[in-house]
Amino acid sequence: MISVLVLGTGNFGSILNMLRYIGAPARLISTPEEVLTAQKILLPGVGAFDNAMQAMRQRGLVEPLKLRALQDGVPLLGICLGMQILGFGSEEGNLEGLGLIAGQCKQFRFPDASRLKVPHMGWNFIEPQKSSALLDKLPNDPRFYFVHSYHFECQDAADRLAQTRYGIEFTSMVERGNITGAQFHPEKSHKFGMALLRNFANLPPCSAPV
Repeated sequence: MISVLVLGTGNFGSILNMLRYIGAPARLISTPEEVLTAQKILLPGVGAFDNAMQAMRQRGLVEPLKLRALQDGVPLLGICLGMQILGFGSEEGNLEGLGLIAGQCKQFRFPDASRLKVPHMGWNFIEPQKSSALLDKLPNDPRFYFVHSYHFECQDAADRLAQTRYGIEFTSMVERGNITGAQFHPEKSHKFGMALLRNFANLPPCSAPV
């Protein structure tokens, strides 16, 4: 069972529809008690960094999520803003992130002559940087749908799971043990997103703490 954490903003319907389409049982959760019983957690997000972190703190979700991810080893996947809040913080806001993966989010900045637009929006390829069960047996030339103005900068290169080029090479996926993140939207990425979410669904579940 994949538990999709509701942060107040996010395309939860699209995510649930995609998970159900691939045959992965899923539910929406929003309380600390539900986090503490989740076997796998998907952390989506669309919107502003501070709004997401404020919502998590007001609902008392931060410490239960950290406990499950760091102590209990529950598989955790952050999508888009959900990946960005895995780090220490972002240029977009002032609040601290979850601090589950060492890094900061920076805004894309390009010279006017480059004609590159921000946000980065549309389909783009990812280039894996290491092996991972999350990337197992993806279709050839994996490409995903992006919509973002900020990108994650890892302090430890070993946490970079995949990179993508948009003016610069930026980190498009992160992974540290059971904690993973994808800057793109797998729920909008057709067969590539289905394959990635199926891999996440097939990861061994984590039991509730005793």
